[in-house]
Amino acid sequence: MKKYLFTTIITLTLFSTISISCSDEFVDPTPKYSIDSENYFNSKEDYDNALIAAYDLLQSSYVNVLLGEIASDNTLCGGESPTDVIGFQQIDDMIHTPVNSNLRDIWNWMFAGVQRANYILEFQNKTDFEGKTQLIAETRFLRAYYQFELVKWFGGIPMKGDARFKVGDEKTVPRSSVEDVYASIEADLTFAVANLSPTASQKGRATKGAAQALLGKAYLYQDKFALAATALDAVITSGKYSLQTDYNAMFELDGENGTESVFEVQYTDVEGAGFGCLQCSEGNVAVGFSGIRNYSGPLFSSGFSFNIPTKESADAFEVGDKRKDVAILDIVAWAAANSSFDGGKGVSYGKGNEDTGYFNRKYLPRKRSANAAGDLNLTNPNNYRAIRYADVLLMAAEAYSRSGNNDAKAREYLNQVRRRAFGDNNHNITVSGAALTDFIWAERRVELFGEGQRFFDLVRTGKAVGKIPGFTANKNELFPLPIEEIQFANGNWQQNPGY
Repeated sequence: MKKYLFTTIITLTLFSTISISCSDEFVDPTPKYSIDSENYFNSKEDYDNALIAAYDLLQSSYVNVLLGEIASDNTLCGGESPTDVIGFQQIDDMIHTPVNSNLRDIWNWMFAGVQRANYILEFQNKTDFEGKTQLIAETRFLRAYYQFELVKWFGGIPMKGDARFKVGDEKTVPRSSVEDVYASIEADLTFAVANLSPTASQKGRATKGAAQALLGKAYLYQDKFALAATALDAVITSGKYSLQTDYNAMFELDGENGTESVFEVQYTDVEGAGFGCLQCSEGNVAVGFSGIRNYSGPLFSSGFSFNIPTKESADAFEVGDKRKDVAILDIVAWAAANSSFDGGKGVSYGKGNEDTGYFNRKYLPRKRSANAAGDLNLTNPNNYRAIRYADVLLMAAEAYSRSGNNDAKAREYLNQVRRRAFGDNNHNITVSGAALTDFIWAERRVELFGEGQRFFDLVRTGKAVGKIPGFTANKNELFPLPIEEIQFANGNWQQNPGY
């Protein structure tokens, strides 16, 4: 989806010193034409452009995905050195503080998404046009998406209903409770489910299935298992989605927006970007950061060697699991298999900080199009599969298993995922109860490896202590609010415990 920067235009009146001789002439200071935030939204086109602006911040969620892995036991920070992007390094070691520019990015960019959605909703009744209900439903889906990211990372956040935050509100509007934030998310997604089309009018647009899946996920994060099962089962029984037969092809560029895509963040490499404005990139910045340092060889291009899989996570895959070679690239084995590349020059690469020999293959940068622009490390076109059908199946399996009332359905959904992974029925899970739940959690790790889910799965299931090195209970379940926000609020917002 093409990105538009939606800005509020402030009309400025410029005064000039005019020499007047024998005349009482005056210059009319009223501008001939002006538009500001209060007199926008006069046509369907205005609402459409504002909605594109609300979608735009999805591309900035690349950092959420990257850090969702680095913060977990799946990957190490990596990079060039132990001081390369120090905010990432601190999160990897669980020594982060409120002074962390990368956490501030997540806060700022996700709140910008909420703010843009609220701008539309604040003026939703100003102008009527055909298709308005669908537009409002998409807007509310996006607000729920951004709020869900914020509550996962930071807990309770300030909310102002269908209105934008203005300067000074930070000193009067309190942080809402986690329960209230989830209530807002549920209300938005319930409206979206009722009013969104099952089929997207354009790739990347929110659909009824995407809203049902996100609603089910929000319920699951609150341990509302029966409600989660109902919402997620509606996606499964809709007939709109299916597991892609070729797990590998799904993560190549020509496998994007396939039958397994429930909601996918769209990226492109035809508009450049630079480090001065990473959120301006049309490309997936996380992909370049995860790339192999100084790489030369087939299929891939080089990157900054962050987000390095650990040996323990590579060993989590069972023997015969076809997903391992798709999720994790063993660079030594890859180089040996491609020794004849380029007339025998073979594969060359550099080693970075915390090198394990493994890379997150799903989101490695691929060879680029002739139209690629800007810094190629920052404009990779790889879409982010935000919600996949396999994720829906595993969330539904977990919801049924933990509700304790349908282990048979839980096993069936789990085994659908496993049958694709192994290519047979010989690896089906037959246990029940708590053992079944444990198998589902283990399956989520390998199925969704490298996709930014692991840290939050460990936290919400109470498994983070002892799994994530340095994780402290009753502290690291949440990340700190940026110090700047605490200072701006002047005592109105309390910091999260332990920070």
